[in-house]
Parts: sequence; C-alpha cells; structure tokens
Amino acid sequence: MTKAYQFAARRGFGNPRGGASSRKTPRNKPLKRPSQDRAKFTVQAIYDAFVRIWRNEGWAGITTRAVALDTGISVGTLYDYFPNKRALLSGYMRHALEVLLDRIEREVVQASALDWETRVRRLVRLSCGVGPNLPHIDREMLTLVDEIAEPKHHRRVFEELSTIWCRAIGACKDIPEAPDRRAVVSLFAAVWGARRYLTLVEPRQFDRDAWVTEMERLCCARLAAR
Repeated sequence: MTKAYQFAARRGFGNPRGGASSRKTPRNKPLKRPSQDRAKFTVQAIYDAFVRIWRNEGWAGITTRAVALDTGISVGTLYDYFPNKRALLSGYMRHALEVLLDRIEREVVQASALDWETRVRRLVRLSCGVGPNLPHIDREMLTLVDEIAEPKHHRRVFEELSTIWCRAIGACKDIPEAPDRRAVVSLFAAVWGARRYLTLVEPRQFDRDAWVTEMERLCCARLAAR
C-alpha cells in the first residue's frame, strides 16, 4: 500500500459538513475500521450482504435490519460499525476504492515480470472496472454518494488513484520514454472520468468492451510516443 493510501484510508467518506457530528446531523461514515481478522471477516460479510440486497432491491431495500439478517449477525453487531445505512454505503464505497488500490498495487506496480504494455493495459482495465471480483458500483450508488461525500473526499480519491497510476507507470522500466506526472495524471483523468460519466449516464447500445479497448490503445499510444 502507498503512504498516501494508508493516510487517507483512516478518514473515508461522509464526514458531517462543518466538522464533528451532532445529534441533529446523522453520522454518515463508519464508526470504526476493523483491525482483527474476525472483525475484518464480519465487515466483509456485511458488505457482501449489502451488495446482494442492493442488486435485488436497490437502495430502497437496504435497511440495517435486512443487512444484519442476510449477514447472519445481530443488528447490534452491525451498529458497532455502521450507525445507519448511509454510513454503510459510505463504508462500502471506501472499501471498493481500497480493493481497487490494492489490486493495482499487486497486479500492476509489483508485476515486474510483465512488459510495460501488458502492465498498462491491466492498469487501464482495472481502472475501468473490468476484472474478476471487483466490487460492484452502479449509477444509484454514485448518485447517493454525491449526497454524502464532500468535495474534499472526491479530491482525496482522485489524488490516491492518480498517485498509484504514477507509481504504476513509473514501475515500467522498459517504457520507451518515461512520461512526466502531468501526462500520467491526464491519462488517468481521461479513463476515470469516462468511467464515472458512463456509469452515471448508462447509455443505451453502448459497447463497453470497445470503450475499454480504446482506452487501452489511447494510453499505450501516448506512452509509446517519444
């Protein structure tokens, strides 16, 4: 994990606007992060149940009681981590980002045996949300998160992901000519911004595979240019 990632992971989404939470302002972020293996297993099970219910019933079907029942835990145990369903959504979105950062670290940054084009294509595909066992994210999730997260939280996500993109490209020692940070961040913004927009719009008759392929070609062509 990168240093920037470790620092930001302690904060997460959903801090109440204006500072500390009050009785009039529901806490929209998890109460604590699991540190022990058993706690991590429990929180992962909660997220799995959250996604199962979400895919079947959407936000309307998400209640703390329903998630606890699907997980097989008591509501009180769920409340140890998530005071309400908005905090659960906030925690899940942070979890999705952490999974993506970890996958890029392991499968791209540390994949020293791969040539640079293969690594870049893998970086692009993961960032586009293509790959096995990546967390589910859809339009409704993004829309609701915009109601919870503050601009600084979105900026933090951008900084964390653009930083690991720079690390991933910097790890490609066989690249024809190392690009500067501005070029890498611009490529990241093109990929990430397009993914977010396409998720929000959900255009009809859109070929997702063709889009991902074009994003791969765009990044590889720019990085191959001398």
